[in-house]
Amino acid sequence: MTRHLITSALPYINGIKHLGNMVGSMLPADVYARYLRQRGHETLYICATDEHGTPAELAAKAAGLPVDTFCAGQHDAQKAIYEGFGLRFDHFGRSSSPQNVEITQRIARSLHANGFIEERPVRQVYSPTDGRFLPDRYIEGTCPHCGYDKARGDQCENCTRVLDPTDLLEPRSAISGSSDLEVRETKHLFLLQSALAGEVERWIDEVGESWPTLSSSIARKWLTEGLQDRSITRDLDWGVPVPADTWPELAAEGKVFYVWFDAPIEYIAATKEWADQAPQERDWQSWWYGEAAADVRYTEFMAKDNVPFHTVMFPATQLGTREPWKKVDQVKAFNWLTYYGGKFSTSQRRGVFTDAALEILPADYWRYFLMAQAPESDDTSFTWEVFAGTVNKDLADILGNFVNRVLSFSRKRFGDEVPAGSAAGEAEAKLGEEIAGLLAEYEEHLEALRFRKAAQTLRALWSAGNSYLEEKAPWLEIKTDQDAAALTLRTAMNLIHLYSVVSEPFVPASARAMRQAFDLPGDTASWVSPEQARALDSVPAGTPFTVPPVLFAKITEDDLEAFKERFGAGDA
Repeated sequence: MTRHLITSALPYINGIKHLGNMVGSMLPADVYARYLRQRGHETLYICATDEHGTPAELAAKAAGLPVDTFCAGQHDAQKAIYEGFGLRFDHFGRSSSPQNVEITQRIARSLHANGFIEERPVRQVYSPTDGRFLPDRYIEGTCPHCGYDKARGDQCENCTRVLDPTDLLEPRSAISGSSDLEVRETKHLFLLQSALAGEVERWIDEVGESWPTLSSSIARKWLTEGLQDRSITRDLDWGVPVPADTWPELAAEGKVFYVWFDAPIEYIAATKEWADQAPQERDWQSWWYGEAAADVRYTEFMAKDNVPFHTVMFPATQLGTREPWKKVDQVKAFNWLTYYGGKFSTSQRRGVFTDAALEILPADYWRYFLMAQAPESDDTSFTWEVFAGTVNKDLADILGNFVNRVLSFSRKRFGDEVPAGSAAGEAEAKLGEEIAGLLAEYEEHLEALRFRKAAQTLRALWSAGNSYLEEKAPWLEIKTDQDAAALTLRTAMNLIHLYSVVSEPFVPASARAMRQAFDLPGDTASWVSPEQARALDSVPAGTPFTVPPVLFAKITEDDLEAFKERFGAGDA
């Protein structure tokens, strides 16, 4: 059986992520990983914090902390939030790990040995006050286009124009604030992507046919525009050091690898971090290297801005080593989740951030909503009105209310055990066929990574139970035929159990609560096939049950107003 390797784009270390970051990579990867595990596939879901680069150093400086201390604290804070969202990484690592230093340097040496890394002179801004060369983001000034006085040397965040440091008016060091700047010559390493362009294009021709249009179109756009040789080193204190045994002069100057060179390699390194925790039982190379990884299917999840790095730059890096590294098979990219049509902003705290989301509502509310509204084909706008409508209709009315009224009514009329009643009849056979068909459709959508359609089908599964209940009306049946009412309730309870199994990828905590309502010894089934679902008999008569607390509380008008007041409603 195929083994499944799953990675989601590494969340950057400088601050808590917003809901757009969550739905654009980590959450859909978790839904898919959960589904595969439930279907019995050996699955490894790897992620990590992306900790190198200028923003990490600047954020640490702003916090008054050493950069390693800052990153350690931020890693722990992010990890706790992702656990709160129910994300089940097999390992959540750190790109500052010794394993990433080791493998990044190994790959750089291989690229150099094969002639794909070249040392070149470049002219760069130098600050005599700070005694160092300044990367683009370490230079601030006034944007010549919009007048914003805190524009960075690579881009103005206000008007989004791409800039060079020399474009800025009144430039100054972001470290010291000094405006005593000059341009000096230094040396950096360049990855010769132009020499690898043909190989990358042939590889994409081979594997990219199965990619979603969003992923393949972005990759091919980059190829069409032509791959440029890219600088892969920076003048920073924090990063993977250039190895002294290969580039002694650059190592002596303190050069480190560019964050976008080492960050994708952290997928491999994080797998080694995982394996190193139990070296007798785990082998990282069996997932990433040579014939041992021949049975691995590798799926990456990311937002669309990360696609070029994952489909062009990282594969070029792997190909240039001339080593048999496992390359991606499927790239699932997402468009933007916007906030009332505007950008979420980490730096400006505009929109709903993951820590605040968990403060106000349980994770399953967010998990279901985000996947039901996943920005797969187009950008999707978050509004509180749509969020409340989805939660109240799908989760509270369709699923939560079904579970509560079935179990409460049965306990009131038949006690704390699943009632026996009549044998299944025509209505139950019809329901079984409908459920089997919907479940097959649900599996098909999840296999194909169509998350919005999978959520719609899951909702249809829940709705089928409500339709059956309305058709049979056990509250009327019990007045004339107790066995008929008992059959209806027994069938409905079997639906609840089925929902508890198949809903787990989307709403794991609620699925667990539903499943725990039944005292069913030996209930170890990880999935329900369409054939098994057709019978609706996994919970036999006589099974003790309890009524769980309300699964989903409705969002009231007062709640809605409070949320809009706290987070804004597009007026930011």
